[in-house]
Amino acid sequence: LDTARQELEEFIPHVKNISDSSIKKMAGRDLTRFKEFKKQGIAVKFGRFTQKENKQIQKNVEEFLSLTGIDSAEKLLFTSRYPEDKDTIHRLKTEHHFCEKISEGIPRPWRLIYYRARKIFDPNNYKGRYTMEEKEKLKKYQALHGNDWKKISELMSRSNLSVAMKFSEIKSAVNYGAWTKEETQKLVRAVKDVMRKKLRAENPSCLSSLEESNTELWIEREQLYQPLPWTEIETKVGSRYWRQCKQKWNSVLTRKLTRGQQLYRGTNGLRAKINLIKRLYETKAEDASEVNWDELSNAIGDVPRAYVQAKFYKLKVSSVPLWKRKTFSEILDYLYEKKLPELEEKL
Repeated sequence: LDTARQELEEFIPHVKNISDSSIKKMAGRDLTRFKEFKKQGIAVKFGRFTQKENKQIQKNVEEFLSLTGIDSAEKLLFTSRYPEDKDTIHRLKTEHHFCEKISEGIPRPWRLIYYRARKIFDPNNYKGRYTMEEKEKLKKYQALHGNDWKKISELMSRSNLSVAMKFSEIKSAVNYGAWTKEETQKLVRAVKDVMRKKLRAENPSCLSSLEESNTELWIEREQLYQPLPWTEIETKVGSRYWRQCKQKWNSVLTRKLTRGQQLYRGTNGLRAKINLIKRLYETKAEDASEVNWDELSNAIGDVPRAYVQAKFYKLKVSSVPLWKRKTFSEILDYLYEKKLPELEEKL
């Protein structure tokens, strides 16, 4: 594992932030490919996928479908939607080396290629906002099927996550004002409860040390920025919907992780903004969804990705005129060309 991590570090600068299980997968799926690209003088890429890469992914998927006889990209990439064909598709993917085939000719980590392929071929993508009719249907289906989001997603032709989060937003007795002290305490208790549950499931022996310790182990574990069950936390808080809980928790977590340091004040704040603009510009991303926000968190410090996203939002709102009418890449260009020189001069 250590050897694989060291070898991957040559190609992936942020490898120290990647989990052991992901390193093992990358060692099998990516390392040989990366070395081969290096021989050809081709660097491993991150950030925005080019049109050429998108076409290569489409070509790779089509060739794999032709090779295996699987009759659609949706079946190949969203196998769980077709339970009756699941075993056959998994067998064909294993026999014909799906990971290697879909990655051919693209100097990127396999996982990113796979996610991009799912985005390209998912017929449920780009559905836009929920209409009033859809919201009513969602409430009706939830009353009939409870929280069986897989079933409801099939009925509505939306993703599981989309219908779950939208229902959570609809049903909440939402307070949009400033967080009260009581609400914040409820949130912290809710996160602590779900972290206890995760610890109990993963390692029961850790629970006693968690209860006895004053070092707030549950906070330290959250430095990994693991995903939390926000709909469950929303229910415990009661007066906020899941997205508000997530944003507030990230601000709480940031304060605890930085031990009260003011990372975005004075010269440190200027340097952080400068680094953030430069790093975002280097990604050449056309959309915020194409940015690796976890990696970019290093531009500011040891903070959650949502903290970086919030700082970027404030930066564009305060610095970019008519930002709502600009594309993501146009906003980055403006920040790089206009705001960056101003910040550097100020520093």
